Amino acid sequence: MNERITIDPAICHGKPCIRGLRYPVENILEWLASGMSTEEILADYEDLEREDILAALSYAARLTHVKRLEHLAA
Repeated sequence: MNERITIDPAICHGKPCIRGLRYPVENILEWLASGMSTEEILADYEDLEREDILAALSYAARLTHVKRLEHLAA
């Protein structure tokens, strides 16, 4: 995953992106959440690879690994 998900302040304002391309991980996740299939994404964005989509999902899964959530008082 490390070589697939890159963070560069000069690309997309430092958001995690796919292989230094201008595809933020959040876009991949939003496309999947909207109902696009992996095959549809790959057909629409030919420079993406199946492993890129899997890396985006893996990255998102790792971000959810928390011991517990606490609500902060406003």
